[in-house]
Amino acid sequence: MKDKYDILLDLRKKFLKSSLYNSSYAFKNYLESFEIEYTHESTAIEGNTLTLQEVKTILDDKISVGEKSLREIYEIVNHQNAFNYVKECINEKKSLNEEITKNIHNILMSNIFTGGIYRNVQVWIKGAKHKPPLPNEMYSQIKEFWSTLTSKYKDNGVKLAAYTHGEFVKIHPFEDGNGRTSRLMMNYQLLSNNFLAVNIKKKDRLKYYETLDEYHTKGNLEPFYEMILDLSIKQYKNLLAE
Repeated sequence: MKDKYDILLDLRKKFLKSSLYNSSYAFKNYLESFEIEYTHESTAIEGNTLTLQEVKTILDDKISVGEKSLREIYEIVNHQNAFNYVKECINEKKSLNEEITKNIHNILMSNIFTGGIYRNVQVWIKGAKHKPPLPNEMYSQIKEFWSTLTSKYKDNGVKLAAYTHGEFVKIHPFEDGNGRTSRLMMNYQLLSNNFLAVNIKKKDRLKYYETLDEYHTKGNLEPFYEMILDLSIKQYKNLLAE
C-alpha cells in the first residue's frame, strides 16, 4: 500500500499533465487566487482582522479600505511582496539560506519595524507549551539550523518543508513575525522541490499549533508533516477535479 508521500507524488505527476497546469491563463488565474487567500489566512492566523474580500480589494484592485489600522494594511501588502520575493529567488534557482530568510522578514516588517535582525531579548509564544530559547542559546541554535539544513530530508521535499518551518519557529529568532516568516520558508522549500505552495487556514490553527507543539516539546515532527502532506494531497485532488 502506498504511503501518503507516494500518493502525493502520483497526484503531482497527474497534475503536471493536466489541462489546468498546461493552460497558462487558467493556471495563472489559480495562482493569483491562491496568493490572495494565502496572504489573508497567514496574516489572519497572527490576528489581522481584514476579510478575504478586503485583502482582495487591497492587493488586486489596489484600493485602500477604511476603518483598518495602517499596520494591518502594511501586513497584507508586505506579505504579498515577501511571497513575490520568494518566487523571484526560486526562479533564480537559489536555495533557501539565512540571507534570504532575513530579507523575507525585512519585507514582512516594512513600515512596521526594522526587520531582518535577530532578537536580543527573551520572547514567549502565547498559548504554547514551548518556551523559545534565551538570546544566547538562540544564536547557537540558529547557527546550527543553517549549518545543517542542506543535509536534512534530501529525499522528501515535503518533510524538509515541515522541518524548516517547525525548527525555525521553535528557535523563534525574531522578536515578531516568526510565524509568517516560517510559513513562507516552508512554501519556499515546497516550491523549490516542485510542489505547489500550501495554505494553512485560520480555522485550522488549533491543529496547526498542536502539531507544532508536539514537535517543539517532544521532537515528534510526524503530526505536522502529516498535516502538510494532507494539505498538499487535498490541494492536488481539488485541482485535478476542476
